[in-house]
Amino acid sequence: MDRKKLILMVASAGTFVEALDIAIVNLSIPSIQEQFGIGTETVQWLQTLYVLFFGGFLIIGGKLSDQIGRRRIFLLGSLIFMLTSLGAGLSTGFEMLAIFRALQGLGAAFIMPSAMSIVTNTFMDDQERNRAVGIFSSFAAIGSGSGLSLGGIISTYLSWHWVFLINVPVLAVTLILAYYYLPKDEISVKSQKTDLVSGILLVLGLLSLTYGAHELIHIKENTAIVVSSFIATVILLSLLFYRLKSVSQPLIDLSLMKNRPLKLSGLSFVALGAFFIGFLFLISLMLQKDMNHSAASAGLMLVPFSIMSALVAKFVLPHISKRLDSAQMAIFGWSFMLAGALLLLTSVYIGHPLPLVLLGAACISGIGMTFCFTAQSVLGVQDIQPSDYGIASSVGSTSYFLGAGIGLSFMTLISRIFPSEWAVGNLSLFILIGYAMIALVMLCYFIFKNIKIGESEVAVS
Repeated sequence: MDRKKLILMVASAGTFVEALDIAIVNLSIPSIQEQFGIGTETVQWLQTLYVLFFGGFLIIGGKLSDQIGRRRIFLLGSLIFMLTSLGAGLSTGFEMLAIFRALQGLGAAFIMPSAMSIVTNTFMDDQERNRAVGIFSSFAAIGSGSGLSLGGIISTYLSWHWVFLINVPVLAVTLILAYYYLPKDEISVKSQKTDLVSGILLVLGLLSLTYGAHELIHIKENTAIVVSSFIATVILLSLLFYRLKSVSQPLIDLSLMKNRPLKLSGLSFVALGAFFIGFLFLISLMLQKDMNHSAASAGLMLVPFSIMSALVAKFVLPHISKRLDSAQMAIFGWSFMLAGALLLLTSVYIGHPLPLVLLGAACISGIGMTFCFTAQSVLGVQDIQPSDYGIASSVGSTSYFLGAGIGLSFMTLISRIFPSEWAVGNLSLFILIGYAMIALVMLCYFIFKNIKIGESEVAVS
């Protein structure tokens, strides 16, 4: 196999596993509750802690991959993820499981930006990079989409322990291949300094924000805690902003945030995280609660869309990327996301016909996510220097998981305020449609501004 292709496969395997674990726990929750005798409010922390640590440490993971080395951070993140997956799978108490689940998020936060940086530094030609990022992103999309499938099947026919243990052999092989085949880091560690204070402020600020968003649904019972969480977020992030402007080697170069494509990519990833993680949550409820399918049956129904995502990435995406730029391709992907949400909404009104529900899922998980994730990843690094690829890619990933946490909390809050006869009411799907519309408006405005800027430059010349 060509060395570049092998590097791409190794990096993609790492991001597949971390994306898989976002969704794989969902259909195993009843089994975990039964074994430990805990309620829904308690077991939800398995997902929350993973997202908190993942989103909170992503920027640090990206910065360290730029400073210490992409290969070193990828190996470290993969090792952490493998060992914590083993610990989670062997856990005998819920507290132990929750700790290992949080540390899985830490490992994932090191894997994601370093893997993306490895890909963007290995494939430098624009068309070659688009295709490589497309394959890489499809593994993330496949991992997210297939998490529900595998989680339902494993929890039904094996046990919830294997939801975590399945990661161990995959990551063991990935570590061996990464050690021997990933390019060596050419970075002088002595000449680099890591702004740890800014890193701590960032992590605490994001953790506080995500915790507040998660607990927003309980604001009546815990008003002081929720409000304090948001106040702490403002204070911590204000201190972070002040420090980033004042230190000589900041964690994040604020001049990067002036890059319009990077800003658009980050905002679009917020919408994508809110939409896709919300979709994974809703499709699980719709198939099991509203349509009375078992966890295994629901999982098997979603398997074809993971395969579809891989096929789209390999055979369709390269042709589309030759004809559309990254912003246009993102609009193309979001159009499928919007169409899928509209199909799911229609199904609520006409009795949940299975073909219509699965067609909506195919538009979102099988097609739309692949194009959106790829296009927005490429958009975020298109005007960035190679030395900043790690931090740039981590901005997108952080935005994605912050969007996931805040968006899902908002959707849950609204569904509690306005309950429905169905587990998945029409209001939740209207919220998904809203996320898609916001992303489409931002992308269209970006393209319009670029056209106006181009016309101005032509007029001046």
